[in-house]
Amino acid sequence: MGVVAKRSSMTFFSNGADHYSHRVRIVLAEKGVAVDIVDCAENDLPEDLSSLNPYNSLPTLLDRELVLYEPNVMMEYLDERFPHPPLLPVYPVARAESRLYMYRIQHDWCGLADTILAGKADAAEIERCRKELRDGLVAISPIFGEKDFFMNEEFSLVDCCLAPLLWRLPAMGIELPEAQCKMLVRYMKRIFEREAFQESLSEAEREMRD
Repeated sequence: MGVVAKRSSMTFFSNGADHYSHRVRIVLAEKGVAVDIVDCAENDLPEDLSSLNPYNSLPTLLDRELVLYEPNVMMEYLDERFPHPPLLPVYPVARAESRLYMYRIQHDWCGLADTILAGKADAAEIERCRKELRDGLVAISPIFGEKDFFMNEEFSLVDCCLAPLLWRLPAMGIELPEAQCKMLVRYMKRIFEREAFQESLSEAEREMRD
């Protein structure tokens, strides 16, 4: 994977198909961090992961003696540990607003995506989740015409949360109406063409778009 530049004291245990792991890999790529990425499956976890992470879950980030196992905590830690380029605004009000956007993405959309991608719910529930997620994205599409990125002139952690969901729309069986979503479609193209985004993609994620 393009993110891995050399042997490092930092190790990232990642599920190549999971959007939570993907958001952290985007941050690693944007920062150009030297990291060893261990690609794992949820049903075949490394034996030593349980001794590092009390939840034995993915993703898990190991940096020397520090172990992190919550994706947004990892993202903010990486942003502070490797400050260039910054992925959160400098000013407290703007930083709080960004964190609130991240919370809303998590609260409003990630649960829907998780239900769809898991494929364990009944067909009616999965279809309800598809419609709710699609309608939510259609409703916010116009805001992407105001700034280059999500409510920001600069690429930020908010985009790192949203981009993995948008990349998975075809895998979730969601097609956006182009006439209503021109601005969102342009945003997606702009994000997906970023060098760091392309570097962040796992083999499984590339296959989602083949």
